[in-house]
Amino acid sequence: MMDNASIMTNSARTVFPQGPSFSLDDFSSRDFIVKEFIEALSDTAISNRRSAAANTGASNQPFDPKPLIRTFEAAQRRLSELSGDLELRENELSAAVRRAEAQHGQNLATLGQKLRHTIENFQQLDTSLNGPGRENPGGTGNMAVETGKRLEELDRQRRRALDAHFLIQCWDGVCNRGEISLLEGLRRSGTGEAKVRSAHIARQLLRISQRLDPQSWQEHRSHSNAGFGESASSEDLSENNAPRRNTREIIEKFSETLEKDLLKQFDDFYRKANFDGMRDCATVLQDFNGGASVIALFVNQHQFFIDHSQLVTEEVGGDPESWERLADPDAELPGVESSLQSLIDEVKVVVQEESAIIRRAFPYYDQVLGKFLQRVFQQSIQQRLEMVLEKAAGVSSLAFLRCLQSSRGYISALIEDLKSHGLTEHPEPVSSQTAVLLDQQLEDLFVPYFVGSSYIEREKRTLEELFNAVLFRFTSFHARRKKAATTFMASLSRAGSELLSTTRDAFINRLDSPEVSPFQRKVLLNVAKIGNIQETTRLTEIRLTDEDGQPNLSDAKRMLKWLAEAVGRGLELSVNSDTPKDVSALLNLLLLTMGEGYVDVCLDAALEAATSQESGKAEPDFSYLFTTRTTISITTLMVMCIHAVLLPLSTASITTRRDMEKRTTQATSRIEDKVNNIEQKTIDATLAWVSRLLSGQKKNDFRPRESENTAWLEMLQTPTCASITSFLTRLHNVARTSLPSSGANVRQVLTEIALGVRGLLLEHFKRFSVSGPGGLMVTKDMTQYADLFKSWDIDEETKGPGGALDVLLEVGSLFVIGVEALRERIRGGAASGTTGGAGRNASQEGKLSVQEVRAYVSRREDSNTFAMQQVLNAL
Repeated sequence: MMDNASIMTNSARTVFPQGPSFSLDDFSSRDFIVKEFIEALSDTAISNRRSAAANTGASNQPFDPKPLIRTFEAAQRRLSELSGDLELRENELSAAVRRAEAQHGQNLATLGQKLRHTIENFQQLDTSLNGPGRENPGGTGNMAVETGKRLEELDRQRRRALDAHFLIQCWDGVCNRGEISLLEGLRRSGTGEAKVRSAHIARQLLRISQRLDPQSWQEHRSHSNAGFGESASSEDLSENNAPRRNTREIIEKFSETLEKDLLKQFDDFYRKANFDGMRDCATVLQDFNGGASVIALFVNQHQFFIDHSQLVTEEVGGDPESWERLADPDAELPGVESSLQSLIDEVKVVVQEESAIIRRAFPYYDQVLGKFLQRVFQQSIQQRLEMVLEKAAGVSSLAFLRCLQSSRGYISALIEDLKSHGLTEHPEPVSSQTAVLLDQQLEDLFVPYFVGSSYIEREKRTLEELFNAVLFRFTSFHARRKKAATTFMASLSRAGSELLSTTRDAFINRLDSPEVSPFQRKVLLNVAKIGNIQETTRLTEIRLTDEDGQPNLSDAKRMLKWLAEAVGRGLELSVNSDTPKDVSALLNLLLLTMGEGYVDVCLDAALEAATSQESGKAEPDFSYLFTTRTTISITTLMVMCIHAVLLPLSTASITTRRDMEKRTTQATSRIEDKVNNIEQKTIDATLAWVSRLLSGQKKNDFRPRESENTAWLEMLQTPTCASITSFLTRLHNVARTSLPSSGANVRQVLTEIALGVRGLLLEHFKRFSVSGPGGLMVTKDMTQYADLFKSWDIDEETKGPGGALDVLLEVGSLFVIGVEALRERIRGGAASGTTGGAGRNASQEGKLSVQEVRAYVSRREDSNTFAMQQVLNAL
């Protein structure tokens, strides 16, 4: 905003006030605002008017626009003047801009012309250098290149000529004077390049000697085939008695001297940690003989191999308790053997440290690292590993397998650590060549233990030993039982008896074998629970109890745990790509040992016990059902293990998997058939005993005497009914606690028993005459039977309303209802059209047929009355 003082009139009063004063600078300010400029002009005129009014003393004069008009007119004139000045300045600046633009265009044209001229000159020069043209037919550029190539070729020819001249001089000295002083001087010059050249020339001299002096080579072969005491001389006499030099021997002696000198120098540099000097020597020796000697020197004289030369041959010690735990199948999986572990830990550190030295000391470090790793694995680790595994094999076969597993796992971890470290490529991962070498070393360490099927056969033998040990008392008990048994069922199970005897004898023979160590014998005896046996006692004469012949669920779990450990060990070792074949072999072992040798034997024993109860001479003993439940639980665990562990591993071979599934199904079906036979025998024994108890029913139970009415009416059931219900209650409790509660197996068994007893009862009451008071007792007995069966967990269709059990209540009512009620009952039965019988389905046995009603009614004492005869005749 412009200063107010610049537009205010002079404070001195004049007749014609002056207008505002301003210039172009006032409008050039960034703070200029038009509104404020106008307001300043107005304020000037208004202030003059107010001052005039104050001097005259008039307060309400009319508005006088003249001051504002004069002020704005003066401002307009001033603005017109400034506009003219601004236009002049703008014209001047525009003219200056046009002149500058014209000059700039002229400069651009000049510079563009110069640039085009420069480009044309460059293209002309480039054309003259790179190709022939009208001005330069020969091509100056190609000529320069060809000249350079010719100079390089001449320089190579000059060097070759000098080398050939030097080589000829050396050969002349060797052939004529028997000396090699020129090469000696070159070797002693001390530079690495000179030693490389001397090695190269020595090899060329050997080839020249072989071509120009074949006699020295023939003499060498003849002397090498001569006897002891003969030696070759470097000087012999030719045909004209002139001395002849053995050039081969002279050159080889120089080569040996050169090699020894370089090796000594390399060793000195190695002790002083002079890696550059080591690298120079290694380079020379690589050019001399491929570097084999210097690599051997570096590896053989390494302090690690010197320090461990005696350690790897020391006897494997360790705590005896540790080895016992290693052989104990129930103990936790142990770690790697301590001495082998310390060796592997040290190898990890040494290889990582030496890889850095190898990278700095050898130009061909990959080759040196490979030789060093081969020496570490094939000498140090392999020797110690073999001793540890030999020690473990002397303890037990299981100790060997566990030691093999832990050792391979620990060495595999070492391989992975070395790969991730990078070794000579640190901090990057190792090269593909070194990675393949490490994997190959790992495989070479364990190849002898996985040849063919040796590993899986060892696993099978170990599991078979443990299975036979844990089942020894069981098999011994049943072998004696079958040997002593003379029943028909025992004669049918002769094959099972032979299997038991074979299993028992195999375990005894294994214990007596000299291959079994004291450690392993002790472990097997502990597993067989005969650890306290005296040495003079024969294993076939040990004392056995009935408990030894019962199935043990914990023993089955131990067997399956050992099997799972063997499967996991095989997968971890990854010893064979034919995994389906291996798990198929383990399945055969499991089905033979646990399926046939354990489960089948238990079921056969239970079946023999159940068969012996069918005679009905004594109340059946259902204790064999308890062993059946344990056997079923063992079978369930075995099948679950097969489906969860073994079958998934056979998916790679469809044929093997189908075969395994077929064998599993066959074994399961065989076991289920035996369980069904046992349950059927239980049902038959139950019905036989119930039938025997019913046969003891007294005829007077349903025709009481008049003197016994009072005591008889107080009875809730007959003695026969009480004994049967008590027996069935005991059977129900045994069945519920012995058979598996899951599934419908126990329900079906109890349903079959209830229906069978129901059929016996229906037939039973057709044979008794019932008096009027006796009918009440029939009703009580039937009510007791029906209530007992309905309290069981049987099929709802059988015990529900209208089910098969309601027939018992209906039969009881037939002996107590009156004539009219009986007539209505007969009409209802005839209308329903039902047919009865003990053999019908339970859902169809809710009502009695007319014939069955007639049979029961005819047993009533009043069936001969006129009214009752009318009812019967109406049927």
